[in-house]
Amino acid sequence: MKKIAVILAGCGVYDGAEINEAVLTLLHIAKAGASYQCFAPDIEQLHTINHLTGEEMQPNRNVLVEAARIARGEIKALSQLDVNDFDGLIVPGGFGAAKNLCDFAVKGTQAQLHVDMLRVGKAFADANKAAGYMCIAPAMIPLIYGNGVKATIGNDADTADALKSLGAHHVECAVDEIVIDEQHKLVSTPAYMLAQSILEADAGIEKLVKAVIKMC
Repeated sequence: MKKIAVILAGCGVYDGAEINEAVLTLLHIAKAGASYQCFAPDIEQLHTINHLTGEEMQPNRNVLVEAARIARGEIKALSQLDVNDFDGLIVPGGFGAAKNLCDFAVKGTQAQLHVDMLRVGKAFADANKAAGYMCIAPAMIPLIYGNGVKATIGNDADTADALKSLGAHHVECAVDEIVIDEQHKLVSTPAYMLAQSILEADAGIEKLVKAVIKMC
């Protein structure tokens, strides 16, 4: 059975992992006959957003504690992730991917990755193990894989330009499609960067999960 590490960035589209993307990812991993283990950094979120009003709220929350809501408590600190224990890696999106796993949401082309996210991402890249990034998470791809890597966030011009500035070869992609960089065993899909419904998000996510597992 293939084992997939899934990195979550909290719980909720505006400050953490996009819940639908995360759950659909876990569902399709299981449907494909593989297993998963969820991870998240044990850190404070950049901020906590009231998802009803869109306003910041206090007190702030912990990324690992919040992500445990999605994982039903079955989650480990990202610092514990050992690449040798897994065949592949998948990173769902949500603004938390750009706020908690890195600071792309704040710093754009000057972004840096959380130390454990960088370690883990590079470990999978260096081991030539399959990885999938969805929604805004592909913003991290050039910081992990370097210049010329193929990736997509869909078709948002400003975000695509930022990825290009970071060194990626950005490929425009429909919501229900994926972009594969065969050399790096890397898959990306727009998901809720473009999706207008859970059905639209599901189409690309299912393809990404299947592609990652096939490359394992």
